[in-house]
Parts: sequence; structure tokens; C-alpha cells
Amino acid sequence: MEFRPLHGGQLRQIADRFGIPVSDLLDFSANINPEGPPAAILSRLRASLEDPSILANYPDLDEMELRQSLARYAGVRPENVAVANGFVPLFEAALRILAIRNCLVSVPAFVEYRRTLERSQVEMIPHTLEADSSFGYRADDLLSKSCDAILLANPQNPSGILSSCDTLLRITKEAAKRNIFVLFDEAFIDYCPEASLAREVERFPNLIVFRSVTKFFGIAGLRVAYLVANTELCRRLRDAIPPWSVTSLASLAASHAVQDEAYAQHTIACNEVRRDRMLAAIGNLGIHVYPSAANFLLLRFPGTIDCQQLWERLIRDHHIVLRNCSNYEGLDDRHLRAAVRADCENDRLIEALAYEVQNRQ
Repeated sequence: MEFRPLHGGQLRQIADRFGIPVSDLLDFSANINPEGPPAAILSRLRASLEDPSILANYPDLDEMELRQSLARYAGVRPENVAVANGFVPLFEAALRILAIRNCLVSVPAFVEYRRTLERSQVEMIPHTLEADSSFGYRADDLLSKSCDAILLANPQNPSGILSSCDTLLRITKEAAKRNIFVLFDEAFIDYCPEASLAREVERFPNLIVFRSVTKFFGIAGLRVAYLVANTELCRRLRDAIPPWSVTSLASLAASHAVQDEAYAQHTIACNEVRRDRMLAAIGNLGIHVYPSAANFLLLRFPGTIDCQQLWERLIRDHHIVLRNCSNYEGLDDRHLRAAVRADCENDRLIEALAYEVQNRQ
């Protein structure tokens, strides 16, 4: 049976399977900022541990400081923000509060969409995006199907394609006329913040925007995500989320991370240069690379290359882990995804791919 981790970043499973120490693996499968956490966060966390109350006391039940910081960062009010320890509990709360019975999901898509819908006993209506059109959203196609909600990602995952605000606002506006909720997963919008729809939630009561803190700011181990919705809906959503779902240390780190504007601007600039350089170099190997606005690239290999075997060889022979995309519904088996890392690491991946493409066809 072929081995395919459900998510990126599962290095322990991969190390056990291939008999390679975790420390020897170079991980391109998880889209975490290679810059690491902002330095100010690390010093703040160390200092906070000098006070035992940070561990002894319960977190703030209202998460007011965290919500205020996230609201400033997203350009909304604290009343528009709800927080939890990841996307899934926020999504589950929305499905429950909105009494969603069926949800249209554009595919290929993050595997947890379907898993969460199934746990919540919500019917998933898959809407397959066309690779030949770079997985773009077409408003008329999305709105032609009967559903209670539409779930989309921008930038799209796994392709990284960014849809225009005009297209997304048209979808949201037309969906409102049909009493359809529109749920946008903006987990990677920090790389293109001008494209966020977070500021539109009061204008469109059918709109909920989900965002992540931990990927962009390099603190995935702390698990912090948030949603943005109109004031009344957000109040109901906060009431539906289990209490104390974000720890005090995670809240402290996330609150200060989003205040570091210099870090954010540096990250955006570095990622753009590194990503474009990777895209050109990998494209020159005869591998199709989709244009991405995020910190990852979706690669489509020629039919002469077996992607499962290539994925395994990259691990076994080069100690490089790409994201195996075989569990992305609606995506054929010619695709692998690569995160954007530091230049020297990206060079190592390009060299490994060049060797495999030139010697294994």
C-alpha cells in the first residue's frame, strides 16, 4: 500500500517510514515562514515565563487583547473577530450556528474541508476547478448549484492562485440574493493583504472570512486562527466556540506577532523574490508551475514521470519532503507542492528535481 501522509509537515511519520532521522529531512511540505518567528515574540515569551501566573492562571475568556490586535491587523473591529486554536473549530462553529445542510466546496481543496463537513453531517457538493484555467473561480458556475453555503480559498490551496476582489465580491453579492453564505479561507492572504475581504463583513451579512496567524508568522506549533464576520453573527459564533480554546502563551505570541509591521513587510518582499526565482528555475526543467500569490508552488509533472515514485525518491535519495497532493480531491496524480524556503534550501530542491527529471524519464 502506498504511503501518503494526510497533511504536510508530518516528518515523524516520514522518518519512521523511510528510516531517516527527522533532523536530516528538509521539509517543503508545510507552508511555514522560513524566517521563523519574529525575534520580539521569542524574547517576550521567555520574559513571560518569569511570571508563574502566565501558566497558573486561566486565559482571558473573552481573549480581548488578542482580538484587539487581530482586529487592527485585519482592519476591522474587535466585535468582528472570533478566535480558536485552528481553522477547524471555527469552521465547525460556523456550520453549527448557520445550520448548514449542504456546502459547495471548490476542489482541489484542503482535505480537512471534507472531513469537517462529514463530522458535522453536512453534505459536501464538490465543484471541480479546471487546471487548464489555473483553478480560477467562475461566479456563474459556482452560483448555478443549489446549496446553503459556498466554501472557497483565496489564495487557492494547493495552487496558490489569487482571485480578484471584484470576482469574489460578485460571488458574495449574488449569493446573498439567494440566501447563500459565503465562507472564504484566507489562510495565506497575509502574502497579499490587499486582496482580503475581511473589511466587507458588515456590508455582507452572508460573509465569513477565516484567517490564520501561525503560518505567516512561523508559529504553527502554537495554533491560533480567527474568523471575521458581522457583529451579530460573530457574537453568536464566539458563543459557539469552546471556552479557553487559545492558551495564554499562544495568545501572547499571536497578539505581538501581528503588531510587527516590519517583519510582515520583510516576509512579503522576501517571499516574492524567492518564489519567482523558484518558479522560473523549476519551469526551466520542463515542469509546469502554476502562478502563485502565496508561499508555495504547485508543480505539474510530465506524464513520463510517476509522481508517487518521485516523491519517495526525493525523500530517500535527497532527504527532501514535498507535499504529496494525491489526497487533494479533484487533482490528478501528476502534482506535487513545494513550499518556498530560504534560497540555499530552494537551490537544493531545484538541483534534486533537475537530477530526477534528467535521469529518471
